Parts: sequence; structure tokens; C-alpha cells
Amino acid sequence: MPGMSFQTFIGEARAMARHREFKRGSREMVGVSLGIAAWGLVTGVAMVKSGLSIWLALLMTLVVFAGSSQLASLPLIAAGAPLWVIWATAFCVNLRFIIFSAQWRPYFAHLPRARRLLIGYFAADLNFVAFTHRFPEARPDPAQEPYYWGGVVTNWPAWQIPAVLGILLADRVPAQWGLGFAGVLALLGLCYSLLKDRNGWIAAGVAGCAAIAAYALPLRLNIVVAIAAAVAAGLMMEKLLPDAPVEAKA
Repeated sequence: MPGMSFQTFIGEARAMARHREFKRGSREMVGVSLGIAAWGLVTGVAMVKSGLSIWLALLMTLVVFAGSSQLASLPLIAAGAPLWVIWATAFCVNLRFIIFSAQWRPYFAHLPRARRLLIGYFAADLNFVAFTHRFPEARPDPAQEPYYWGGVVTNWPAWQIPAVLGILLADRVPAQWGLGFAGVLALLGLCYSLLKDRNGWIAAGVAGCAAIAAYALPLRLNIVVAIAAAVAAGLMMEKLLPDAPVEAKA
């Protein structure tokens, strides 16, 4: 970290690792790590199968660290799509992280900028869900950062190790394994965990219908259409109807 000596950084890291919330955060991410690993493996294989070299694929998985946008952009890269289309698609797919960051701000705004940027790199869908379940009140708490980093030490390797294996072993993974379907199941589980109210379910349904209706569009632009339709539906629902949580059934 800028402005921090190596000894100070190591001391803080050790203290954080001994915190009980660090262990809790790591433990609560274990249950979803299998789905994360399946999705990481799918993404690693897809990067090489799409024509990226091993070194470029390794760079992409370590730098980008966003499976959905990686998979959305890979067919465009393989098809030689214009750079602006690739960037626009990746941006639209990752728009949810703007919402995540805005909701994390009350918790972490007091931290130095370098540390917040590091937190932003490791941000993911499932550690956001786990974090907000653990700390539903948006106010700073000394236990929040240890909990976050505890989740990271489980979540990040659970993605990167299978992704790297998928990259290195892509030519040996038979298509008959159906890993693409495993990745779809992982994403469905993620989406289900994020849908907490009626408006969210309606927006998700609109997105699915729009994606199917616009499937014939070139360069995977049906993804952009689906996102735009979901955002429009969500804003309209928020304006016309009060939000109502979906009651869980026994």
C-alpha cells in the first residue's frame, strides 16, 4: 500500500487474519465455492477455445476477474468485432458492480483510496450478497473489513485456480462434459440469490424475454438489449408500484 511500510502491512494483515470475522467470512463463502469453481473452469476453457493464447488468457483472468463480462466479450473478440462493441458489452454486463460499489460506499468510504481500489478489484457478486446479509445496516464497523477479506481468501482462489486449470487444460477437456451447462447453473444460482423482491423478479423476467427476442442480433447485442430492457422495467416498476419483498415459502 502507498505510504505504508512492508512491516506495517504484514502486521495489519496478520491482525486481520486473526479476527473472528475473517474466519467467518471465509467460512461463509465455502458453501458457494463449488459453483464459483465450475464457472471459473468454464471461463478458462472458453478463453482458449475462443482463440486467445495461453498467456493472454492468463492475463485476462487475473486482470479482468469478471467471468460474465469475459464470456460475453470472448465471442466478440473471436469474431473481430469493433473495440467499442467489446467495451460496451463488457461495460453493460458489469453495470451491476456500480450498484454494488454504491451500496458498499457507506461501509468503506472512510478507508484510504488505495485500499478501496483493492477492495473494488476483489469485489464479486457472491461476496457482496454474503456481506450485505452479515451487515444489513449501512454504517462502518471494525468487523466489516476482516469479514470482507475473509471472503476474498476463499472466493478469489475458488475462481482463479479452476480458471487457470481450464486455460492450461482446455485442449484436453471434452465438449461432452457439458461444462457450459454447469456454468449456466452457477449463474442461475447467483441470480436467484440476488432476487429479493417482486420488482427484481419482474426485471429479471423482462431481461430473459428480451434476450430471447433479440437473439438473432449480431455480436451478442441481445445481451445489451436485455440489460436495457431490465433497467427500464425496473425503473418503471419502482416509479409505478411500491416495492414488495417476496415472502419465502416454507
